[in-house]
Amino acid sequence: MALRASTSRTFPSSALLEFPLIAVLRAPHARNYAPVVRVLAAAGIRSIELTLSTPGTVELFAELRQLIPATVDLGVGTITNLNQAELALEAGADFLVTPTMNVDLVHLACDRGVPVYPGGLTPTELHQGWTAGATAVKIFPASTVGVDYVGQLRGPFPDIQIIPSGGVNLDDVLPWLRAGALAVSVGGPLIGDAFTGGSLNEMKKRADRAVQLIASHRSAS
Repeated sequence: MALRASTSRTFPSSALLEFPLIAVLRAPHARNYAPVVRVLAAAGIRSIELTLSTPGTVELFAELRQLIPATVDLGVGTITNLNQAELALEAGADFLVTPTMNVDLVHLACDRGVPVYPGGLTPTELHQGWTAGATAVKIFPASTVGVDYVGQLRGPFPDIQIIPSGGVNLDDVLPWLRAGALAVSVGGPLIGDAFTGGSLNEMKKRADRAVQLIASHRSAS
């Protein structure tokens, strides 16, 4: 089946370009999101991904959106089919993220003018997503390939934009960005145990460190 090449690629938001890190949140229920979202936004995190593997994410999305400034992007991830994508878009998601390469979902996001970051691992999967019009392709799980993979992909695909996700620690942020990643996606190493009774203050310290890392990258660029 021939791939549909997109002429309507949606580009990254100013929030992601200015602060190239996406915080990934997975919680027992979306009711648990609010304090974590507030702390991350106050610390300076500019892109937050709420995952559909968390019950209630779509239903409470609009309420959570009101808790943070408009300058912070709030997206929906772990999207695996078109129905989920439609629900996320209707809820007001600023961007979509998928764990697998679904080019129809990429086309839907492009048609709606919403940034989309579809996941893949092999060159074939990542090229399919990029050709379909992805804003950037998500290397997942990134820890299985390492930062050198960015340069290897750029050989045959010089224009491809990449976001590593899965097994990315705070210590990995600068190496990935220096290797040429558009942004990095960080979950557990940033959020820690904040959803299971852990200290929000400790999470804020990690968020502060992430902000410092991004600042140092920008000053060196």
